Amino acid sequence: MTKLKGILLTEGMHGMISQVEGLAKALDIDFSHHKVELNHFWKLIPPNLSPISQSVFKKINHDDFDVIISCGRKSVIPSIHLKNTANKKVFNIHIQDPKVNLNHFDFIVAPEHDAIEGQNVISTKGAIHYLTESEINENKDYLNSFIKKDERKIWALIMGGPTKYYEYSRENIKAIFENLNNLNKQNNFQLVVIPSMRTPKNIIQYAKDYFGQNHTVIETIDKKAYLSALAISEKIVVTCDSSSMISEAALTGKPIYVANISPKKNDKRFQRFRNLFKELNITRILGEEIENWNYQKLDETNRVANIIKQKINS
Repeated sequence: MTKLKGILLTEGMHGMISQVEGLAKALDIDFSHHKVELNHFWKLIPPNLSPISQSVFKKINHDDFDVIISCGRKSVIPSIHLKNTANKKVFNIHIQDPKVNLNHFDFIVAPEHDAIEGQNVISTKGAIHYLTESEINENKDYLNSFIKKDERKIWALIMGGPTKYYEYSRENIKAIFENLNNLNKQNNFQLVVIPSMRTPKNIIQYAKDYFGQNHTVIETIDKKAYLSALAISEKIVVTCDSSSMISEAALTGKPIYVANISPKKNDKRFQRFRNLFKELNITRILGEEIENWNYQKLDETNRVANIIKQKINS
């Protein structure tokens, strides 16, 4: 049977790419990725006030396609327009709340903490993503040449970056580092620090200076190092700014500690997400008593893909 063809539309940020590619792979479709760029003042206008027109966005070069998977505000109008102007039946799937009439899409995939409802809405616990258990296991040994060779257990610190809600000031990050340093005195682990695309370079250098030669700080953006850290760590610490990376870590079934940063503005939506993961027994707050616990590995990407496959094929 010939595979369906898909086009993926995002603004190019890692969290969005992870979600659309993860769903495309789980749906087993051939796909190409397109970065959406809006024209002129349309960059400033929300989707619900924008016309569904080619004039809103720069032309997207594509071949024949059966499925559109989009994520992010800028991709809303292009997804609807491409579906409406296609010369055959096309399914369009939007990830996150599109902030327009939901009926413009065949499927909306949104986390529970977005609190949207509709017949075509598939609610998820956290963010879907492109990591798989097999990929994590395949890269288990990648960090062998980086980490210190001793008997200590490995803990991973997965770092995000500044957002409009959370500031990566030296003061905020120092509080996280001091917390980990105090825990290390009691638990004697080797910390492996993994930065993301959003982690400021000065913060990576600060981690290197703070933890010195006794721990391991990966200085570049290295997906294999990230996967390997998830595979070999006894415990995983993730900064609170990234729902995506907390969701990705939940695929391991390992204890996850969330490193909180005081918000600059109301972050109730993120609080709802973190409260849900705590209720699901997936996370604790960094600073709480260190313990071991188990939970069912969270694989929302494949669950969502199976629902969509059934509806497309019915």
